[in-house]
Amino acid sequence: MRWKRGRKSTNVEDRRSTRGRVRRPSVKGAGGLGIGGMIVVVVAAWFLGIDPSVVLQGVTDQTSTSQQTTTERTSTPANDEMKSFVATILGFTEDTWTPIFKEMDRTYQPPKLVLFTDRVSSACGLGQAAMGPFYCPGDQKVYIDLSFFAEMKSRLGAPGDFAQAYVVAHEVGHHVQTLLGISQKVTAARQQSSQTQSNQLSVRLELQADCFSGVWARHANERNKKATGKALLETGDLEEGLNAAEAIGDDRLQRQSQGYVVPDSFTHGSSAQRVRWFSQGYKAGDIRECDTFGASQL
Repeated sequence: MRWKRGRKSTNVEDRRSTRGRVRRPSVKGAGGLGIGGMIVVVVAAWFLGIDPSVVLQGVTDQTSTSQQTTTERTSTPANDEMKSFVATILGFTEDTWTPIFKEMDRTYQPPKLVLFTDRVSSACGLGQAAMGPFYCPGDQKVYIDLSFFAEMKSRLGAPGDFAQAYVVAHEVGHHVQTLLGISQKVTAARQQSSQTQSNQLSVRLELQADCFSGVWARHANERNKKATGKALLETGDLEEGLNAAEAIGDDRLQRQSQGYVVPDSFTHGSSAQRVRWFSQGYKAGDIRECDTFGASQL
Protein backbone atom coordinates (compact mmCIF):
# COMPACT_ATOMS: atom_id res chain seq x y z
CA MET A 1 0.00 0.00 0.00
CA ARG A 2 1.11 3.56 -0.69
CA TRP A 3 0.06 4.72 2.75
CA LYS A 4 3.06 6.64 4.08
CA ARG A 5 2.06 9.99 2.60
CA GLY A 6 -1.47 9.71 3.89
CA ARG A 7 -2.95 11.97 6.55
CA LYS A 8 -2.62 10.62 10.07
CA SER A 9 -5.77 10.78 12.13
CA THR A 10 -5.63 12.68 15.40
CA ASN A 11 -8.25 10.34 16.86
CA VAL A 12 -5.67 7.90 18.20
CA GLU A 13 -5.48 7.37 21.93
CA ASP A 14 -2.22 5.70 22.97
CA ARG A 15 -2.60 3.86 26.27
CA ARG A 16 0.52 1.75 25.86
CA SER A 17 3.08 1.82 28.60
CA THR A 18 6.81 1.95 27.91
CA ARG A 19 7.21 -1.39 29.63
CA GLY A 20 4.20 -3.70 29.61
CA ARG A 21 3.60 -6.86 31.55
CA VAL A 22 2.20 -9.54 29.27
CA ARG A 23 0.41 -12.43 30.88
CA ARG A 24 0.06 -15.56 28.77
CA PRO A 25 -2.09 -18.54 29.73
CA SER A 26 -0.32 -21.86 30.35
CA VAL A 27 -1.05 -24.89 28.19
CA LYS A 28 -3.95 -25.87 30.44
CA GLY A 29 -6.36 -23.06 31.31
CA ALA A 30 -9.68 -22.89 33.08
CA GLY A 31 -11.83 -25.96 32.66
CA GLY A 32 -8.89 -27.92 31.20
CA LEU A 33 -8.99 -25.96 27.92
CA GLY A 34 -5.88 -26.83 25.95
CA ILE A 35 -3.78 -24.38 24.01
CA GLY A 36 -5.46 -25.43 20.75
CA GLY A 37 -8.84 -24.58 22.18
CA MET A 38 -7.57 -21.26 23.46
CA ILE A 39 -6.33 -20.35 19.98
CA VAL A 40 -9.70 -21.14 18.44
CA VAL A 41 -11.53 -19.01 21.02
CA VAL A 42 -9.12 -16.16 20.43
CA VAL A 43 -9.31 -16.27 16.63
CA ALA A 44 -13.07 -16.60 16.60
CA ALA A 45 -13.39 -13.49 18.77
CA TRP A 46 -10.85 -11.36 16.92
CA PHE A 47 -13.42 -9.74 14.67
CA LEU A 48 -16.25 -9.53 17.20
CA GLY A 49 -18.27 -6.34 16.83
CA ILE A 50 -21.68 -7.10 18.19
CA ASP A 51 -21.41 -7.42 21.96
CA PRO A 52 -17.73 -7.58 22.90
CA SER A 53 -18.41 -7.47 26.63
CA VAL A 54 -19.76 -11.02 26.64
CA VAL A 55 -16.73 -12.61 25.03
CA LEU A 56 -14.28 -10.27 26.72
CA GLN A 57 -15.64 -11.25 30.12
CA GLY A 58 -15.38 -14.92 29.19
CA VAL A 59 -11.71 -14.65 28.42
CA THR A 60 -11.16 -12.56 31.55
CA ASP A 61 -12.72 -15.30 33.68
CA GLN A 62 -10.58 -17.99 32.05
CA THR A 63 -7.40 -16.04 32.41
CA SER A 64 -8.00 -15.17 36.05
CA THR A 65 -8.30 -18.84 37.01
CA SER A 66 -5.41 -20.19 34.96
CA GLN A 67 -1.72 -20.37 35.80
CA GLN A 68 0.12 -17.33 34.47
CA THR A 69 3.61 -16.64 33.21
CA THR A 70 4.90 -13.11 32.89
CA THR A 71 7.24 -11.57 30.34
CA GLU A 72 8.35 -8.02 29.73
CA ARG A 73 7.52 -6.19 26.53
CA THR A 74 8.95 -2.85 25.55
CA SER A 75 7.93 -0.28 22.99
CA THR A 76 9.87 -0.82 19.78
CA PRO A 77 10.51 1.13 16.56
CA ALA A 78 8.39 -1.47 14.79
CA ASN A 79 5.46 -0.63 17.06
CA ASP A 80 5.98 3.08 16.39
CA GLU A 81 5.85 2.31 12.66
CA MET A 82 2.63 0.40 13.19
CA LYS A 83 1.18 3.28 15.19
CA SER A 84 1.81 5.55 12.20
CA PHE A 85 0.24 2.92 9.97
CA VAL A 86 -3.00 2.52 11.91
CA ALA A 87 -3.27 6.29 12.40
CA THR A 88 -2.97 6.74 8.65
CA ILE A 89 -5.48 3.99 7.86
CA LEU A 90 -7.86 5.59 10.35
CA GLY A 91 -7.33 8.87 8.53
CA PHE A 92 -8.23 7.16 5.25
CA THR A 93 -11.45 5.85 6.81
CA GLU A 94 -12.36 9.33 8.03
CA ASP A 95 -11.74 10.81 4.59
CA THR A 96 -13.92 8.11 3.06
CA TRP A 97 -16.89 7.99 5.40
CA THR A 98 -17.21 11.76 5.93
CA PRO A 99 -18.32 12.50 2.33
CA ILE A 100 -20.42 9.31 2.15
CA PHE A 101 -22.36 10.40 5.23
CA LYS A 102 -22.66 13.91 3.82
CA GLU A 103 -24.33 12.48 0.73
CA MET A 104 -26.88 10.89 3.07
CA ASP A 105 -27.42 14.24 4.86
CA ARG A 106 -25.69 12.86 7.93
CA THR A 107 -22.58 13.88 9.85
CA TYR A 108 -19.86 11.30 10.27
CA GLN A 109 -18.47 11.20 13.79
CA PRO A 110 -15.18 9.27 13.64
CA PRO A 111 -14.36 6.74 16.34
CA LYS A 112 -11.36 6.92 18.60
CA LEU A 113 -8.75 4.24 18.04
CA VAL A 114 -7.17 3.07 21.29
CA LEU A 115 -3.73 1.44 21.28
CA PHE A 116 -3.08 -0.73 24.29
CA THR A 117 -0.66 -3.29 25.62
CA ASP A 118 -1.81 -6.49 27.30
CA ARG A 119 -5.17 -5.29 28.64
CA VAL A 120 -7.45 -2.28 28.50
CA SER A 121 -10.62 -0.97 30.13
CA SER A 122 -13.52 -0.14 27.85
CA ALA A 123 -17.22 0.56 28.17
CA CYS A 124 -17.71 -3.07 27.09
CA GLY A 125 -15.56 -4.49 29.87
CA LEU A 126 -11.95 -5.53 30.23
CA GLY A 127 -10.25 -6.15 26.90
CA GLN A 128 -7.14 -8.29 26.60
CA ALA A 129 -4.48 -8.62 23.94
CA ALA A 130 -5.56 -12.21 23.34
CA MET A 131 -8.90 -10.92 22.03
CA GLY A 132 -7.33 -8.99 19.18
CA PRO A 133 -8.95 -5.82 17.81
CA PHE A 134 -12.55 -5.06 18.80
CA TYR A 135 -15.06 -2.27 18.54
CA CYS A 136 -17.03 -1.19 21.58
CA PRO A 137 -20.35 0.51 20.74
CA GLY A 138 -20.66 1.68 24.34
CA ASP A 139 -17.87 4.24 23.94
CA GLN A 140 -17.61 4.13 20.13
CA LYS A 141 -13.94 3.23 20.18
CA VAL A 142 -11.80 0.71 18.29
CA TYR A 143 -9.24 -1.11 20.45
CA ILE A 144 -6.03 -2.64 19.08
CA ASP A 145 -2.96 -4.23 20.61
CA LEU A 146 -0.41 -3.93 17.80
CA SER A 147 1.01 -7.37 18.52
CA PHE A 148 -2.11 -8.74 16.83
CA PHE A 149 -0.67 -8.02 13.40
CA ALA A 150 2.19 -10.43 14.08
CA GLU A 151 -0.42 -13.00 15.10
CA MET A 152 -2.20 -12.50 11.79
CA LYS A 153 0.93 -13.48 9.94
CA SER A 154 2.10 -16.35 12.16
CA ARG A 155 -1.19 -17.99 13.16
CA LEU A 156 -3.72 -16.97 10.56
CA GLY A 157 -1.41 -16.98 7.56
CA ALA A 158 -2.66 -13.52 6.58
CA PRO A 159 0.37 -11.24 6.16
CA GLY A 160 0.59 -7.87 4.45
CA ASP A 161 -0.22 -4.25 5.12
CA PHE A 162 -3.56 -4.32 3.34
CA ALA A 163 -4.61 -7.35 5.38
CA GLN A 164 -3.91 -5.19 8.44
CA ALA A 165 -5.78 -2.26 6.93
CA TYR A 166 -8.75 -4.57 6.36
CA VAL A 167 -8.81 -5.30 10.10
CA VAL A 168 -9.03 -1.59 10.96
CA ALA A 169 -11.60 -0.95 8.23
CA HIS A 170 -13.75 -3.86 9.42
CA GLU A 171 -13.87 -2.52 12.98
CA VAL A 172 -14.65 0.98 11.67
CA GLY A 173 -17.39 -0.71 9.66
CA HIS A 174 -19.00 -1.68 12.96
CA HIS A 175 -18.79 1.97 14.00
CA VAL A 176 -20.61 2.95 10.80
CA GLN A 177 -23.31 0.42 11.68
CA THR A 178 -23.64 2.01 15.11
CA LEU A 179 -23.96 5.53 13.66
CA LEU A 180 -26.62 4.32 11.22
CA GLY A 181 -28.56 2.59 13.98
CA ILE A 182 -28.10 -0.85 12.47
CA SER A 183 -26.21 -2.37 15.39
CA GLN A 184 -28.81 -1.24 17.89
CA LYS A 185 -31.64 -2.85 15.91
CA VAL A 186 -29.73 -6.09 15.55
CA THR A 187 -28.93 -6.19 19.26
CA ALA A 188 -32.60 -5.72 20.12
CA ALA A 189 -33.65 -8.42 17.65
CA ARG A 190 -31.07 -10.87 18.96
CA GLN A 191 -32.36 -10.48 22.51
CA GLN A 192 -35.75 -11.77 21.35
CA SER A 193 -34.41 -14.58 19.17
CA SER A 194 -33.36 -18.18 19.61
CA GLN A 195 -29.65 -18.95 19.70
CA THR A 196 -29.65 -20.09 16.08
CA GLN A 197 -31.54 -16.98 14.94
CA SER A 198 -29.24 -14.78 17.02
CA ASN A 199 -26.20 -16.34 15.35
CA GLN A 200 -27.71 -15.73 11.92
CA LEU A 201 -28.23 -12.05 12.73
CA SER A 202 -24.65 -11.87 13.97
CA VAL A 203 -23.40 -13.32 10.69
CA ARG A 204 -25.31 -10.73 8.67
CA LEU A 205 -23.94 -7.90 10.83
CA GLU A 206 -20.37 -9.13 10.42
CA LEU A 207 -20.71 -9.64 6.68
CA GLN A 208 -22.07 -6.12 6.32
CA ALA A 209 -18.99 -4.80 8.16
CA ASP A 210 -16.90 -6.75 5.65
CA CYS A 211 -18.84 -5.13 2.83
CA PHE A 212 -18.36 -1.70 4.37
CA SER A 213 -14.61 -2.34 4.54
CA GLY A 214 -14.72 -3.11 0.81
CA VAL A 215 -16.56 0.16 0.15
CA TRP A 216 -13.86 1.96 2.11
CA ALA A 217 -11.08 0.29 0.10
CA ARG A 218 -12.68 1.30 -3.21
CA HIS A 219 -13.15 4.95 -2.21
CA ALA A 220 -9.75 5.28 -0.51
CA ASN A 221 -8.06 3.80 -3.56
CA GLU A 222 -9.76 6.20 -5.95
CA ARG A 223 -9.31 9.21 -3.67
CA ASN A 224 -5.58 8.59 -3.39
CA LYS A 225 -5.28 8.25 -7.16
CA LYS A 226 -6.98 11.60 -7.69
CA ALA A 227 -4.84 13.30 -5.06
CA THR A 228 -1.43 11.83 -5.95
CA GLY A 229 -1.80 10.29 -9.37
CA LYS A 230 -1.22 6.83 -7.89
CA ALA A 231 -3.70 4.34 -6.51
CA LEU A 232 -3.50 3.51 -2.81
CA LEU A 233 -3.45 -0.22 -3.51
CA GLU A 234 -0.48 -1.85 -5.15
CA THR A 235 -0.25 -5.18 -6.93
CA GLY A 236 -1.22 -7.98 -4.56
CA ASP A 237 -2.86 -5.75 -1.95
CA LEU A 238 -6.41 -6.73 -2.80
CA GLU A 239 -5.43 -10.38 -2.62
CA GLU A 240 -4.02 -9.77 0.88
CA GLY A 241 -7.38 -8.43 2.01
CA LEU A 242 -9.29 -11.32 0.47
CA ASN A 243 -6.88 -13.77 2.06
CA ALA A 244 -7.45 -12.19 5.46
CA ALA A 245 -11.24 -12.37 5.00
CA GLU A 246 -10.97 -16.03 4.03
CA ALA A 247 -8.65 -16.86 6.93
CA ILE A 248 -11.20 -15.92 9.57
CA GLY A 249 -14.25 -17.65 8.09
CA ASP A 250 -16.18 -19.69 10.67
CA ASP A 251 -16.05 -22.87 8.58
CA ARG A 252 -12.29 -22.68 8.17
CA LEU A 253 -11.72 -22.05 11.87
CA GLN A 254 -14.04 -24.84 12.93
CA ARG A 255 -12.51 -27.31 10.50
CA GLN A 256 -9.04 -26.47 11.77
CA SER A 257 -10.03 -26.78 15.41
CA GLN A 258 -12.43 -29.71 15.50
CA GLY A 259 -12.31 -31.30 12.07
CA TYR A 260 -15.95 -30.59 11.17
CA VAL A 261 -18.27 -27.65 10.57
CA VAL A 262 -21.47 -26.62 12.40
CA PRO A 263 -23.16 -23.92 10.28
CA ASP A 264 -25.83 -23.11 12.90
CA SER A 265 -23.07 -21.99 15.26
CA PHE A 266 -21.55 -19.52 12.79
CA THR A 267 -21.39 -15.95 14.12
CA HIS A 268 -19.20 -14.26 11.48
CA GLY A 269 -19.86 -16.11 8.24
CA SER A 270 -18.02 -18.67 6.15
CA SER A 271 -14.79 -17.91 4.33
CA ALA A 272 -16.63 -17.75 1.01
CA GLN A 273 -19.24 -15.39 2.43
CA ARG A 274 -16.67 -13.04 3.95
CA VAL A 275 -14.72 -12.91 0.70
CA ARG A 276 -17.93 -12.42 -1.30
CA TRP A 277 -19.20 -9.47 0.75
CA PHE A 278 -15.85 -7.72 0.96
CA SER A 279 -15.61 -8.09 -2.83
CA GLN A 280 -19.18 -6.84 -3.20
CA GLY A 281 -18.36 -3.66 -1.32
CA TYR A 282 -15.14 -3.11 -3.24
CA LYS A 283 -16.74 -3.61 -6.65
CA ALA A 284 -19.83 -1.51 -5.93
CA GLY A 285 -18.32 1.22 -3.77
CA ASP A 286 -21.84 1.85 -2.50
CA ILE A 287 -23.19 1.00 0.97
CA ARG A 288 -26.62 0.41 -0.55
CA GLU A 289 -25.13 -2.73 -2.05
CA CYS A 290 -24.24 -3.97 1.45
CA ASP A 291 -27.74 -4.91 2.56
CA THR A 292 -26.89 -8.30 4.02
CA PHE A 293 -30.12 -8.25 6.02
CA GLY A 294 -32.24 -8.07 2.88
CA ALA A 295 -30.21 -10.61 0.94
CA SER A 296 -31.96 -13.93 0.37
CA GLN A 297 -28.61 -15.67 0.00
CA LEU A 298 -25.37 -14.71 1.73
